[in-house]
Amino acid sequence: MNPIVGIDLGTTNSLIGVMDAGFPILIADENGARLTPSVVSFQSDSRPLVGQAASRGRVLKPAQTIYSIKRFMGLRGDELQDGDADVSYAIERRSEQPVRVVASDRRYSPEEVSALILQKLKADAETALGHSVSRAVITVPAYFNDAQRSATKRAGELAGFTVERIVNEPTAAALAYGLDKLQSRSKIAVYDLGGGTFDISILELNNGVFEVLATNGNTRLGGDDIDRALLESISDLGRNAATGEAGHSNRLQRTRSDGQAFRPERSARLAEALISAKHRLSTEETASIDLPFFEDEKSLHLDLAREELERIALPVIERTRAHCLRSLADAKLTPADLDEVVLVGGVTRMPLVRKFVGEIFGREPNTSQNPDEAVAIGATIQAGILSGAVRDVVLLDVTPLSLGIETFGGLMNVIIPRNSTIPIKAGEMFTTAVNNQRLMSIKVLQGEREMARDNWPLGNFEIEFEPAPKGAARVGVQFEIDANGILHVLARDTKTGAEKTVEINSAVDVSDEAVEAMISESLDHAFDDMSERVWTESKLKAEEMLAAVDVAFERVGDSIDPTEKETILSAAEKLREALATTDTRKLQAANAALDDATQGLAAAVVERAMQAATSRS
Repeated sequence: MNPIVGIDLGTTNSLIGVMDAGFPILIADENGARLTPSVVSFQSDSRPLVGQAASRGRVLKPAQTIYSIKRFMGLRGDELQDGDADVSYAIERRSEQPVRVVASDRRYSPEEVSALILQKLKADAETALGHSVSRAVITVPAYFNDAQRSATKRAGELAGFTVERIVNEPTAAALAYGLDKLQSRSKIAVYDLGGGTFDISILELNNGVFEVLATNGNTRLGGDDIDRALLESISDLGRNAATGEAGHSNRLQRTRSDGQAFRPERSARLAEALISAKHRLSTEETASIDLPFFEDEKSLHLDLAREELERIALPVIERTRAHCLRSLADAKLTPADLDEVVLVGGVTRMPLVRKFVGEIFGREPNTSQNPDEAVAIGATIQAGILSGAVRDVVLLDVTPLSLGIETFGGLMNVIIPRNSTIPIKAGEMFTTAVNNQRLMSIKVLQGEREMARDNWPLGNFEIEFEPAPKGAARVGVQFEIDANGILHVLARDTKTGAEKTVEINSAVDVSDEAVEAMISESLDHAFDDMSERVWTESKLKAEEMLAAVDVAFERVGDSIDPTEKETILSAAEKLREALATTDTRKLQAANAALDDATQGLAAAVVERAMQAATSRS
């Protein structure tokens, strides 16, 4: 059955994740980015652009680029408030009728636009996982009403998902922070300030069950408001900002020198630069903005200090105070009653916000998770709970990491892949690697790396057999994990029936931290590991072919045409040269060339063997 994915359909960015070996993994797109901008740019002559490519359209085609669509989900025209329509694209608002956005002379519902974002996430997941994805958990703000939740579900269905559940974002965030593991009856505040919405929720955890005691917030309050305030205050910030060709400086104004407003593409370009500077100021004290040829021949330079940004942003952040106090009052709690305060949403990266939250709740907020990814991680965990991949007990019913043995060349040969349900039994047949080999060493490994040396050794034992030519002796290796999580490794000589068995108790009982570290390591080194494995396999094949050619020439060399023999010898020499390099493609090509050149030689060996067998009979 296909896994259930978890999705954070955000105002600014969206993410998708899936449980893998008991861990929530956020899926990256083809460029390696986990965050997909919640932006759709409609093209008049082609398919809409979605994500990062569409985000660039806010500068190039602001009127055709839809962003912050989450703010309009499930709303009717008469429910919009002043400021809601302060976007670069057109909005159709009619009393008692659903809100529509207009782009490229077409009207779209917020669900249709959101579905395009979800389709992009779905496609990225299917590419990464290698199979179709059709079931999803999608998060929404806790204060979303029925109409907004229904609209979110419809968007998922339009994208091709069966929406298994709509989950509150604060509940998902609490799961991501691991707060379900706190002592019984813990009380948690989740302060969620994203790009377009603000949500404050008070949760109580009781024996693994989250209950929302109170929630408050504003669907029209978020980082977008700080961005607008920055743009509106630019005339106060932009001293010595606009410099003409003659080198003179002017104060940067929101309007041109002739009193007319900047063209939309100029405003969008400036807004994008200001947002980038705002992000940098979360870790830097000052940020510079340089836009060449911003207005005709004039370029723009602006130095923005964190202090100035915080002065502009504070009125927006201050608007969250009343919601926090109201939520505490509704829950009949004081700040001292809380066990944890966690931060969610990209805006909470700002030092100002973290200080502000600390003052309201009288404690340092928990910042252990990535605020941009916490909700998506929680949605993925919730999806895992629904699918059975996550349980309230230690996961002794799945293998947390792959199990296998070391094979010739130092490779890891997987017998039982990670996340296999136990009890389970699996095995493979192996042959000797050299002539007259008398024993085989069975080195049991656990891990996700391609080379044996990079995985964890669990045990090592030997099985003896009669000397035999290379490739003749066959040893069966079987792994069995019983219901108690104990690994039994059996090796049997198929000729004599001799066998050895060992028990390994630590194959399943592995700490979460160790498993997470191994998986992370395998992802970090995936390309290098695979390259080394391919080289090693090609090297082993080359050495085997060269040895086989030498043996074949000893047996039937006198019957081979001199021209053909010269071709084989030339191909063999090129293969030896390739072995001296580290070029995998060159080695693979040389292998293929020698393989083609020796077709006649192989046929001659077979024919000579048949003749010998016939004469003996």
